[in-house]
Amino acid sequence: MSWAFLLMGAVPSPLSPAAPIFEPAPAGVLVTVGEVAQDRATLWVRAEEVDAVLVRVEPEGAEGGGRAVRVPIETGRDLTGRVVLGALEPATRYHYEVVGGAAPVRGSFRTSPSPVADARVHLLWSADLGGFGHCRDVEDGYPIFRAMARRAPDLFLFLGDTIYADRVCGSAPHAAGADFIASTLEEFHRKHRYNRADPALQELFRATAVYATWDDHEVRNNFAGSSEPLMPVGRRAFLDYWPIEGPPEEPARLYRSLRWGRHVEIFILDTRQYRTPNAAPDGPDKTMLGEAQRAWLLERVLASDATWKLVVSSVPLGMFTGGGHADGWSDVNLFGYPSRSRAGFVHERDVILRTLREGGVRNVIFLSGDVHHAELIRHEIAPGFAIHEFVAGPLAARQGYPRFLDRSLGSRSLAALGLTNNFGEIVADGEALHVRIRDASGAPRASVRLPALP
Repeated sequence: MSWAFLLMGAVPSPLSPAAPIFEPAPAGVLVTVGEVAQDRATLWVRAEEVDAVLVRVEPEGAEGGGRAVRVPIETGRDLTGRVVLGALEPATRYHYEVVGGAAPVRGSFRTSPSPVADARVHLLWSADLGGFGHCRDVEDGYPIFRAMARRAPDLFLFLGDTIYADRVCGSAPHAAGADFIASTLEEFHRKHRYNRADPALQELFRATAVYATWDDHEVRNNFAGSSEPLMPVGRRAFLDYWPIEGPPEEPARLYRSLRWGRHVEIFILDTRQYRTPNAAPDGPDKTMLGEAQRAWLLERVLASDATWKLVVSSVPLGMFTGGGHADGWSDVNLFGYPSRSRAGFVHERDVILRTLREGGVRNVIFLSGDVHHAELIRHEIAPGFAIHEFVAGPLAARQGYPRFLDRSLGSRSLAALGLTNNFGEIVADGEALHVRIRDASGAPRASVRLPALP
């Protein structure tokens, strides 16, 4: 049994919250199934009034073949703990029980198939949870997660804005506990705890492997990690609440990849930590990913033998994202034409796309969020070479609408859905990738099927 704990120091701040913070009643034991591979899974827990919980885990159908491990609860990490469950079998469903609160918490997860297995993947993705006016409903919480749980996916990709640390909840009826702007580690923790304690969210997170990355609202709107003073404390809180473990030389690294059988490899990007400020003029020295992450991405995608390569970017490739300076990859105005600012991250984006084209990489899909509407897009990068970008969200935030696409990418919208909460769903195997956009009730609202290119 291996353990993964990341201990980091608190970062104080002289700022004060925008309003007094109401502390809700204890939510009991909270659980999240985190990074899952073919031979291991990470279980994250939060528990009050205990110094440890006991986790029992066994494969489905086993009778007495399980094991138990004690997980310490760390006061310095907001009463959270985590354990990496090792020596697991691939493509196997495991059941677990967490004992340490008033009542046991039970759930399950499925390990990934081996890289040579002819297996399909069933995943969901979305973003943007708990924005202004859209915090947990006082009665229903975040009901979209119940619809997501009914889909029984293998995994859920959370594409950022997992909290809105820089926004108050507003006047709509909502559960108390997050109506402030975070500026200290304790306040950032409270924002994460507020969302994580939602019963509907817990229903999904206890039974599905969750892979999260951040976007801007985990810290501050449109922030760049290279210049944002609150970035370290926001990152610390994010890592306390998501069971992500970077390599020893960079324990706070968020970019990583995962393989799901022969046909799918997923590359999760960090578009914030290494970012040049948005207002800087575009060019070879401006970066969203940083040199090391960009090199990692290109090397890994070019070398991948998976049928489908899914690249997770919290911000979109080819559309206006609002604000005075582009926060996404493109630098276009509301009508899809180049803006006067000549900012954006177009140079780096085009280097990435050109390298993929010159390398002959097929079946590349970008998954993105941030713009608060859903859209299925085909980018005709060059004659005979196209990539697709699938956008989803919000889960619960201000609802947006489709806008003009970046005309420089030869883009075509295949389907779009605005002004409603939503999530995306993908089922992929060696023959095809089928993507659907579903609304908060789970009803399908848009769909595209892509045959796999050789």
